[in-house]
Amino acid sequence: MNQKRHFPQELAYVLGVVMLALSASLMARANYGVSMVIAPAYLVYLKLSESYPFFTFGMAEYGLQGALLLIMVLFLKRFRIRYLFSFVTAVFYGFVLDLWMNGVENFDKAAGLPPIIYFVIGLFLGSFGVALLFHTYISPAVYELVVLEVSARLGIKVSRFKTGYDIASCLLAVCLSFIFFGLFRFRGVSWGTVVCAVINGPLIGVFSAWMERRFSFIRVLKPNPHKVP
Repeated sequence: MNQKRHFPQELAYVLGVVMLALSASLMARANYGVSMVIAPAYLVYLKLSESYPFFTFGMAEYGLQGALLLIMVLFLKRFRIRYLFSFVTAVFYGFVLDLWMNGVENFDKAAGLPPIIYFVIGLFLGSFGVALLFHTYISPAVYELVVLEVSARLGIKVSRFKTGYDIASCLLAVCLSFIFFGLFRFRGVSWGTVVCAVINGPLIGVFSAWMERRFSFIRVLKPNPHKVP
């Protein structure tokens, strides 16, 4: 039996964020609809960037996640330092997302690949990125934090609350699309969004199982055990 290779959780975190950002930029480029979770931020980006060209998808992401974090804190009536680390993750993701958005746009101009290629690659990268983030101790983005914290507070099963959260995000995106671009005009939400909702869960499970068969995820950066005399 082959021994599992050690895989640093810190590296899993960085790679997971980078892959998620690349996934979002590829799916946005394909224009078949982005995932339900990031759809509201994408709609805000599409609208505001029309009047403010400097406003980016990444700004919309960490801006919306910051507002969501504040709402969660007010609802829970408590604050934890680790909540701030979730926002740091959101900002890190936002900056990487903007880099990928520019990179993918330039690559597309040179390569001219069919949009479906971008969509399929983005779909798989997104699921792989989430699977990596499931194997790290570092605080997740605010979206995942809200699901974990609020479901625990309300005593609702995480999977059930996650489903409701995803549906609410999709409905919010549809409403924003109608408000920003006209009634029954769908932007950012399309058949690709539905495909993501159906396939992401099983794909994440497959990738997670594959990782766990081959790797042992270890924590490299540990708290200083030094004791004050």
